[in-house]
This record gives sequence, C-alpha cells and structure tokens, in this order.
Amino acid sequence: MNTSLGISKSLVLAVGEQFHLKVGKDHIIYAGMPSDDVYSIVQKKANGYQGYAWNLFFPKKKQDITIDGIKLYVERVSPDEIQLRLA
Repeated sequence: MNTSLGISKSLVLAVGEQFHLKVGKDHIIYAGMPSDDVYSIVQKKANGYQGYAWNLFFPKKKQDITIDGIKLYVERVSPDEIQLRLA
C-alpha cells in the first residue's frame, strides 16, 4: 500500500505494506514482531536495483519514535499490523 497521510490521521499498515513519510524522506514498511515485546519497521532509502533498506527494532512499549527525522506516535501494534500517527 502506497498512501499519503494528513496531519492528525492514523495510518494502519499490515505486515509488508509501505508508506512514504513525505517528499524527500524515506519509505517505511511494517515488518511485524520478531518477539512478543519487539516490533520492526523497515526504513527503505530507494527503490529499484540500487535501493537499500534496513530493519529498525523497537520495544513494544516505545510509542514515540523518529524515522528519517519524522516523528511518529505508535497508537497500537500487533504481530499483523501497526497503527501510526504523525506527531
């Protein structure tokens, strides 16, 4: 899923779905939960043959995160999906 998000709206990403943070910033992809207390978000720098990405791991209780300079608030997280809001 490639979608945009207005301020104060929530975004729900299922495992494998992506979201472009904003123009000039990276894409993120929800990668699920490798354990009961940790969730993972992939930060993707570019698309195509020269693209690269890496996994970021966060404790489940951490709700305020920053990816590529963009502040996000995690409203809800489960093994299947994550609900985020731009802070």
